[in-house]
Amino acid sequence: MEYVQERVTTLHDYGDADPVAPTERAAVVVPMTEREYAGLAPERTLSALEAVDPARVVVPLSASSERVADFHDWLDSFDLDVDLLWCSSPEVEDALAEHGLGGPAGKGRDVWLALGYAADAAEFVVCHDADAKTYSERHVPKLLAPLGDEYAFAKGYYARVENRQLYGRLFRLFVRPLVRALDDATDHAFVDYLGAFRYALAGEFAMDADLAREVRAQREFGLEVGTLADAYAHAGFERSAQVDLGRHEHDHRAVTGPTGLSDMSEQVGRALFNALADHGVDVDYTALRDAYRDTADALVDQYAADAAFNDFDYDAPGERDQVEAYAPAVRPPDRDDRLPAWHDVDLHPETILDASHRALQRVTD
Repeated sequence: MEYVQERVTTLHDYGDADPVAPTERAAVVVPMTEREYAGLAPERTLSALEAVDPARVVVPLSASSERVADFHDWLDSFDLDVDLLWCSSPEVEDALAEHGLGGPAGKGRDVWLALGYAADAAEFVVCHDADAKTYSERHVPKLLAPLGDEYAFAKGYYARVENRQLYGRLFRLFVRPLVRALDDATDHAFVDYLGAFRYALAGEFAMDADLAREVRAQREFGLEVGTLADAYAHAGFERSAQVDLGRHEHDHRAVTGPTGLSDMSEQVGRALFNALADHGVDVDYTALRDAYRDTADALVDQYAADAAFNDFDYDAPGERDQVEAYAPAVRPPDRDDRLPAWHDVDLHPETILDASHRALQRVTD
């Protein structure tokens, strides 16, 4: 336990933090895919939200038509005001295409769809995943507590420790050393901003509705770090905070294979480097890749010492292999297919909600 402040305000939980928060003025966005249906972690999340009682819960869903009716009934069993956005439905896809917003789909696209509606429905918006086995009803109030006159953006941080092992590998072994190497190579405030967050890949964050309308979301992975570019422009150091959410146990991914961590590193890297370009940060990618490897190697030694101190299992050679798997992602972004800010499109969020309702009626009748 410590009380160190970063360049952004850092709110610690010293053991029993339960702050007063404007939950009644907030919409909570919880993206899901069909694999979350009736799972233990999503059940825990939704049950905890019943106790929080936010103004709305928005669930952007990517699922097949065969599972949507069951999903709809399952969500309806909770004592919550839930808006289900069936993002992968033909009706929603058609609405996006009609407004020139068709293209690749993924978590980021689905969250972006939900942000537009949530920002119209509430003063504040909280986003978090549904796969945390350690989810607590205090998480939403903690994230909301700083928001208001002083702060416009709050991001969660936590320890990814489980079964006497260190997890959070994509952050520990890719994003953290990459940002540290960038910080050594350039003197830019935006890089300092990235480095101030203790868990830049945390999927738990809150913002005011104005910022929610400014988010230019990556369509697939990379939403979490990409959002920081818009938060920096909207809130800066002075109106940003990070909040201690304790210890989290999440689902784990393989390093290789489809949707593995190495694939995710490419998308997260693209999001990061596009964000750097937004803020005028010049990058020498060859030098940065070498510096990333060196910085990650030094961090592996530090993680090994930390693990040994706690008598944890730690596979240093395996972690260095992961660094090599992530290193190719340190390259110029091959594209920027971010969705635009909601205030820059002629699509209204209600259009998406209406399209989703038509799709849901089609499969539930």
